[in-house]
Amino acid sequence: MQLAGQPAYGQPVTAVAQTLRAQVYTILRPYDPSPPARRWRVFHLTVLAVGLLAVILLSIDEFADGHRIYLRAGIWAVTLIFLAEYVVRLWVAPEISLYTDMRPMRARLHWIVSLPGLIGLLAIMPAVMMTGGYSISGADTASVFCILWILKLGLHAPAFGTLARVLSNERAPIASILIIFAILLMAAATAAHMFERLAQPKAFGDLPSAMWWAVVTLTTTGYGDVVPVTIGGRIIGSLLMISGIAVLALMTGVLATGFAQEERRREYLRVWDQVSRVPIFASLGVVTLSEIVGKLRTRYYPAHVTILHRGDAGDSMFFISSGEVEVRLPTGGFVRLGDGAFFGEMALLDRRPRAATIATVRPTTLLVLYASDFYEIASHIPALAEAVEAEAKRREEENREREGRR
Repeated sequence: MQLAGQPAYGQPVTAVAQTLRAQVYTILRPYDPSPPARRWRVFHLTVLAVGLLAVILLSIDEFADGHRIYLRAGIWAVTLIFLAEYVVRLWVAPEISLYTDMRPMRARLHWIVSLPGLIGLLAIMPAVMMTGGYSISGADTASVFCILWILKLGLHAPAFGTLARVLSNERAPIASILIIFAILLMAAATAAHMFERLAQPKAFGDLPSAMWWAVVTLTTTGYGDVVPVTIGGRIIGSLLMISGIAVLALMTGVLATGFAQEERRREYLRVWDQVSRVPIFASLGVVTLSEIVGKLRTRYYPAHVTILHRGDAGDSMFFISSGEVEVRLPTGGFVRLGDGAFFGEMALLDRRPRAATIATVRPTTLLVLYASDFYEIASHIPALAEAVEAEAKRREEENREREGRR
């Protein structure tokens, strides 16, 4: 007789372990939209906040004198949680897409030396320090804990990966701007040294001191601790200020453009993945599908949230990529729609207010198509418009039959 939780006869135990490992990795995977993954991220951020707060309070001698034992216990608890997390992440490392072709041991070694692995290792260093007798007191130690733990906050920032890709994509213009910065810096520092070294030997008597003034001026920081006093020095300073504004504007423009392009690319891929799950789009060609993807917008709704109210303007329709919604009819009944279905088309086609209230039953990802984009697509993709109209007529007939039975 097979007991609950045991593998079936003949099923390898390793397969069961791999399935469990994949499930655990799904929960720990960054930015996973599933409810368990969201709950884990909330718990992780809460633990991180508690740990940092305990470290900060421990550095305040007036407060720590009466609560030192509790603060130390909190720091120990947070450190042990991070240690357990590190061990679990090391176990699930073979499930990471970059390491799926590697042997488990090699995948884990690669994860250890990766940025997330190193951050996780640094986060458990307090446990090593405490075990080794390192005193958990004083502002210096508190600052060490803050530095080590605050790095884990970066793992929750999706823009970090985007920033790395932007810097890689725009490395040529960024390098050119940095070269311009270096040229202006050295030229201004040399000129200021020549004009100001006799008037201010302490501030401009050597090139490193002049370079400090040039950096402060070129970055438009302007501490005011060093100021040119000669006419030549002030002219150099004025030109450097204007050049600094221009250089910073160039850098800002390059990074802003790179971020915008990267975000459009990510949004396009995300929408394409969602569109491929909707049956009404599956029969369309790649060229047609790519055009539709550019018009759709992804929206995520948690469970039991109202998406549309009866009487709202019918300015868009929705396709269900994943999840389930409930259509609450005016007659008091309701209809549930699941993956691949769409709604809101009747108000869009007839250009009238919404006829029903629609709410999510469980977490749902929707693709939104606005009226202007729908009519533009319908003008040269008749198959999509015909499918939407046919479904709208079918639903309208079902509603009439339902009302007739009542």
